[in-house]
Amino acid sequence: MALVLNDRVKETSTSTGTGTINLAGAVSGFEGFVAGIGNSNTTYYAIAHQSANEWEVGLGTITDASPDTLTSRSVISSSNSDSAVDFSAGTKDVFCTFPASKTMDMTLTTAGDILYASANNTPARLAKGSALQVLQMNAGATAPEWATQSTGVSAGFVIAMSVAL
Repeated sequence: MALVLNDRVKETSTSTGTGTINLAGAVSGFEGFVAGIGNSNTTYYAIAHQSANEWEVGLGTITDASPDTLTSRSVISSSNSDSAVDFSAGTKDVFCTFPASKTMDMTLTTAGDILYASANNTPARLAKGSALQVLQMNAGATAPEWATQSTGVSAGFVIAMSVAL
């Protein structure tokens, strides 16, 4: 079982509740999950109800069955206060996505180093006094290392550079 991401993977579902999502086949112009992600692999997904304000983003497992399914859902964010959504009747779009909370910002410093800052280092979190953690890729070809604000990289600098880029 591997984490697999792929472009243009989208199906629909009429499943209800918080459990297994039965997939109804690829939407025209897209691949289905089994073809695009593979049996028993995990992927980041989004489920969005087409006519109700219900949505969920998470990590789930694809199963090649009849019908194919999305199971073992671990919710990252949702319309239900970031908990599993109890989906109502109706059609939902189910697609492969990459959650914003899993991204990293890249910044080039004046010394020629590349810094990667976790998306969890948002201005709101920094305002609460949490330390900024960045992965510093040194131009001198040394191993990457985690750095904090105290090493001379300010939260303002990383945020400003991220906005500028």
